[in-house]
Amino acid sequence: FKNYAKVCYEEFGDKVKHWITINEPWTFSTFGYGEGTFAPGRCTQGLPDLSCPGGGDSLREPYTVSHNMLLAHSEAAKLYKNHYQAKQQGKVGITLTSFWYEPYDNNPSDKEVQQRGLEFNLGWFMDPLVCGDYPFSMRSLVGERLPKFSAQESEKLKGSFDFIGLNCYTARYAQSVPFPTKLQTYNDDIYAHILAEKNGVPIEHAEPGSWINVYPRGLRELLLYIKERYSNPEIYITENGVMEKDEDLPVSEAVIDPHRTEYLTLHLHELAEALRLEANVNGYFTWSLLDNFEWNSGYTSRLGLHYIDFKDKTLKRNSNGELIVPERTRSKKNSTL
Repeated sequence: FKNYAKVCYEEFGDKVKHWITINEPWTFSTFGYGEGTFAPGRCTQGLPDLSCPGGGDSLREPYTVSHNMLLAHSEAAKLYKNHYQAKQQGKVGITLTSFWYEPYDNNPSDKEVQQRGLEFNLGWFMDPLVCGDYPFSMRSLVGERLPKFSAQESEKLKGSFDFIGLNCYTARYAQSVPFPTKLQTYNDDIYAHILAEKNGVPIEHAEPGSWINVYPRGLRELLLYIKERYSNPEIYITENGVMEKDEDLPVSEAVIDPHRTEYLTLHLHELAEALRLEANVNGYFTWSLLDNFEWNSGYTSRLGLHYIDFKDKTLKRNSNGELIVPERTRSKKNSTL
């Protein structure tokens, strides 16, 4: 990975001023090696709720993969800082993803698991990057399955970023559960239920078939949590947006999506409030400019500001030779978006 990064710095460093080494290591490690739903499709065979083609160990591999991605990041970041940054005048960081968590009930155990949820999601990577080791809750609950950093690795990790990219979409409830008698996957280590609903009522509205519940306050809360726990690092919100499942609708109907305007308006309002409270956010990107290929959902999950008609293979262009991309409709009231 270091050698690959070196080629990138040398070939593109005169143009690229913000380098992201890895995007969403949590997603790769948990879904690719814990649940087996993303590539390379590895998980423990024979578990009732899992079905994957490639074998694996859902209790160990997510932690091993995450550990190696952190080490890869630290090597690439150190290389840039030591050999390229002074000349190229750029910055290097990593993009992490996280839910915001709300306690399921107003009791001490659920408030404790709210914190644990953040540590097993964001803290899994952020703690090593700032402090040089995993959160104490992970060390104590995962035990010997959680790899250890050498003293040299720990020092190399600490401060190995100029900025943190943050992908934040939605929130979940965190509910404490008794310690299971038998652990089956990494999900059991948190000793919690992570839920989108409470007593059948969603934490907030989501479009049909979407995992993104519209919970804008979670963005502000997550930014302020990072500010307090990690000494207010420089942040770029690298992904934030809303999704709907593809439906067999005429393009003229499909591009009408006021829910997207509402989602972005509310989240930008909460971002403004976080900035007022001095969260160190230097940029915001919505996901995404265009409908695109989304992980294992392919083209069926739409998050684009511009609607893409995947059935039209002609790629129509206007008289100037420019590709025509239907822009989603928004109301005059929110046209500044």
